[in-house]
Amino acid sequence: MGLGNLSGGEIVILMLIVLLVFGANRLPEAGKAVGRGLREFKRALSEAENSIHQLPSSSSRNEELPRDAKPKRLVE
Repeated sequence: MGLGNLSGGEIVILMLIVLLVFGANRLPEAGKAVGRGLREFKRALSEAENSIHQLPSSSSRNEELPRDAKPKRLVE
């Protein structure tokens, strides 16, 4: 049962259960917290997508190095 398959009566029952669990006073606070969490998640997802798109492709990285280049030894 997906969220899109809920009927009107089922939505009303869920809203009543949420109201009983959180109470009328804490319900706006819970809604704000959920909204902040979703915004933060979307922002982090957007930043991750942007950083992935800014990475050079593997073909361009291979073209930058000469074929006879050897890696430098860090410790001798």
